[in-house]
Amino acid sequence: MIKTIILIPSRLSATRLPGKPLLKINGISIISHVVKKAKKADIGEVYVATEDKEILEDVNSNGGKAIITSNKHKTGSDRIFECFEKLDLQGIDYIINLQGDEPNIDINDLKHLNKLISLNKPEIGTLASKINDKYKLINENIVKVITEDKLNEKNFPLAKNFKRKVNKLNSNIYHHLGIYAYKPNILEKITKLKQTNNEIKNRLEQLRAMENGIKINVALSKFSPIGVDTMEDYIALKKIMEYKS
Repeated sequence: MIKTIILIPSRLSATRLPGKPLLKINGISIISHVVKKAKKADIGEVYVATEDKEILEDVNSNGGKAIITSNKHKTGSDRIFECFEKLDLQGIDYIINLQGDEPNIDINDLKHLNKLISLNKPEIGTLASKINDKYKLINENIVKVITEDKLNEKNFPLAKNFKRKVNKLNSNIYHHLGIYAYKPNILEKITKLKQTNNEIKNRLEQLRAMENGIKINVALSKFSPIGVDTMEDYIALKKIMEYKS
């Protein structure tokens, strides 16, 4: 079995919703909810990579572990690689980059991704779910991935492209969840590559990898977590999670 570590980049200065990692749901911050879910998946050690002392203290007080990183990073990938280097762990086969603003991520989807990377050994693996709502096609906050083959529960096809907006749904377009599993040497390579114009224009760091010949395999997720990008997202998710509790 492969050895995996889960790293969660998080910072307070989000453009659209500053301070969102520390917004509370059921009395616990969003970032600490994510940490608890990641630990529950039981696929490896879990650390938060952050530039903010407030996040570090919150994570530690809720039983998690966090590492302070530079405040100069342009992307989450850069942040988690610094964290990985600081941890200096040996024998890690994959680093899972888990989004810090999706507290209702399904742990079975994380386990499914870990299983597929263990079997297939991709350079990068990621998750995507089916799109059943036309609104998601035009909503630029929801990233779409186009795959070479139609996704099913067992396959792991390559991604052809990532887009923020598509006009027409076909069978190979999915909602990209933004969770990545990297081989450590591939993550290091990406952080040393210059940001591409396409990446900057679309605000999609995975395009840097693809435009430099790095392949990304996509696994089917059964569940689409709600990412918190706006106050409306937070209120909607808060209602769902508080109702379930």
